[in-house]
Amino acid sequence: MMLSLAFPAIDPIAISIGPIAIRWYALAYIAGLLIGWQYVVYYCTKTPKIMSKNDVDDLLFWATLGVILGGRIGYVLFYNFDYYIDNPANILKVWQGGMAFHGGFMGVIVAIILFARKRGISILAVLDAAAVATPIGLFFGRIANFINGELFGRATDAPWGMVFPNGGPMPRHPSQLYEAALEGLILFIVLFVLSRSAFVRHRPGILGGTFVAGYGISRIIIEFFRQPDAQLGYLVGGTTMGQLLSIPMVLAGAAVIAYALKRKPIETRVHPKDDPKRKDGKTA
Repeated sequence: MMLSLAFPAIDPIAISIGPIAIRWYALAYIAGLLIGWQYVVYYCTKTPKIMSKNDVDDLLFWATLGVILGGRIGYVLFYNFDYYIDNPANILKVWQGGMAFHGGFMGVIVAIILFARKRGISILAVLDAAAVATPIGLFFGRIANFINGELFGRATDAPWGMVFPNGGPMPRHPSQLYEAALEGLILFIVLFVLSRSAFVRHRPGILGGTFVAGYGISRIIIEFFRQPDAQLGYLVGGTTMGQLLSIPMVLAGAAVIAYALKRKPIETRVHPKDDPKRKDGKTA
């Protein structure tokens, strides 16, 4: 009999008041967004000025919309397309689960581009600000996945393997915790250290590119331990959908970093509203 750790059977419902049930997953989303929002405010005070606090507040709304819409659309298209083609009404039932990070990522990118253009702010600068905080949300989200006993890993004989409630009798990698550490904690530390460098802060795009490439690399590694989605299984050459979707992220992140390094350093980033030459607050 293989050794394994006991799975901590935590109730997925954190708070229940009558018919109202608040799940850990919802709290994870809220915590990630609120703490990330406060960290972006902090980042903007320590970085040559790129956004006002009001801009950061508005960016939170745009990013949240991008995460929800993009995450749901991405899951429908990439992970369960056949099912939703036959059951289109279920696309709107987000409370039943089904969100994809890569879709949420694309949704946030679209939101950042639209937001930056509307406010006359550098797209790469806004990408940097969003990037430094995103690992916070990823960390809380993966912890919530672990509590729910979902997205578990492949079978393993490692002494830290766990028997998940819906994972059969075999011990499995607690891959949600691996992701929380790699995509969340470690990536956050890397970006935090880089953000303290004047060289990096004056070159918009380095932080954003590092996050995009860093997440892609982390996800590719984690997928070797994570159980593929049952409806998809293994794809070309034994790869998974998560790996195939992460390869373009690595390439795109590297391209953004290269582009940022080639550009002339920005000594000061003045928000359009604070530029005395622009009385109407609009970009020239």
